[in-house]
Amino acid sequence: MAYEFERTQRIAVLGGGPGGYEAALAAAQLGAEVTLIERAGVGGSAVLTDVVPSKSLIATAEASNAVKEAADLGVQFYAKGDSEKAVKPSVAINLAAVNKRLLGLAAQQSDDMRTNLIDAGVHLVHGEGRLDGPNAVIVATAKGGTDFDRIEADTLVVSVGATPRILPSAVPDGERILTWTQLYHLQQVPQHLIVVGSGVTGAEFASAYRALGAKVTLISSRDQVLPGEDADAASVIEKVFKRNGMKVLNKSRAESVVRDGDEVVATLSDGREVRGSHCLMAVGSVPNTHDLGLEQAGVQFSDSGHIRVNRVARTSMPNIYAAGDCTTFPPLASVASMQGRTAVFHAMGDIVNPPELRNITSNIFTQPEIAAVGWTQKEIEDGVVPGVVYKLPLASNPRAKMMGIRDGFVKLFASNGSGAIIGGVIVAPKASELIFPLALAVEHRLTVDQFAEAFPVYPSLSGSLTDAARAMHVVR
Repeated sequence: MAYEFERTQRIAVLGGGPGGYEAALAAAQLGAEVTLIERAGVGGSAVLTDVVPSKSLIATAEASNAVKEAADLGVQFYAKGDSEKAVKPSVAINLAAVNKRLLGLAAQQSDDMRTNLIDAGVHLVHGEGRLDGPNAVIVATAKGGTDFDRIEADTLVVSVGATPRILPSAVPDGERILTWTQLYHLQQVPQHLIVVGSGVTGAEFASAYRALGAKVTLISSRDQVLPGEDADAASVIEKVFKRNGMKVLNKSRAESVVRDGDEVVATLSDGREVRGSHCLMAVGSVPNTHDLGLEQAGVQFSDSGHIRVNRVARTSMPNIYAAGDCTTFPPLASVASMQGRTAVFHAMGDIVNPPELRNITSNIFTQPEIAAVGWTQKEIEDGVVPGVVYKLPLASNPRAKMMGIRDGFVKLFASNGSGAIIGGVIVAPKASELIFPLALAVEHRLTVDQFAEAFPVYPSLSGSLTDAARAMHVVR
């Protein structure tokens, strides 16, 4: 009697960032034969040069601010040998030590992820990979591309990420003109940091380096910082920036940035010059999709060069999936991870619950933070979706008073009639932690009355969420 055995599905993952990592783990869990190709290290740029180190730097900046603001809470500092005279706290930042720590944390996280993959049975290949048609990946495993491996697969998952956009008139030199991946080699806090670009990345680093003691000038081409975010939230952040001594140049476009000895010169479109010691170029990113054999394999792109994918992360080729910043989905590590898992579940016939883009939670790690989920106030005001808005200043919250929090708010959006929560915005310290219950409410279509039935701790910042929900009670 002849027996037929089902062949184990072969899955090749190109790129070991959050999307590729989760795809490989999920595939191994489901019994696939998995190969992951990574050129820099497991975790990709998100772990090695972006999310992990940048948020570690921001954590240091938050600690610095906490010390400076302690006097507002009645904590006094005294000069050595003088117990009678309070002095203004002075915070010294050893940036070389800070950067050594955060790069060490990034390396440790990468090693932990690598260990997880090996323990799961994933075969790791270090090298430069590219597609060889729709069913194989060629990997250059030696410098100079002299040695190649050809890996055949039934399913391919592409998760190659993105890199900082480089402007011809402002080319980074890695010393004075920098991308955000090059900041971690600085030995001292910049005397005067010019930040070009007031989107998420520019705002986060401008906020962090100002807290670390650098003089900061933020050049924004728009009317307000964070132009793509909730207008009220952006207004709060810009107010805090200016109050903390940051110079914000709105409606200003940097035409060029050049080095002049130990200085940098940013020339604006109106002819003005801004001189500083360093310049961070934060003008967006470009997907790493060039020259990877994707077009030859039949994969379609958007005009920006991102890989077009549907809600299950499938490309125009049925057996090729893509995840992360190289795709047309929002460039968030959490989204990349979800795409990676969804892609594998779909490819292997497991149960798939395609993510709803509207329900993706985002956060901006300024001080204070901005977190958002669901529909926006602008969409409600423009009539895209019928809804009501309720905004509650954080200053009215008892815990905020105790903590000396002056800035921020919670804002809830609810559907007309049913009262279902359809979105919200939180501006507060650790808004990234506070947004989760609101994300659950949006995901599971809870009404404001159902949300208000939960018992928050008193006093707590999260109590402002239920306070806002109670204020939106739907009379039936």
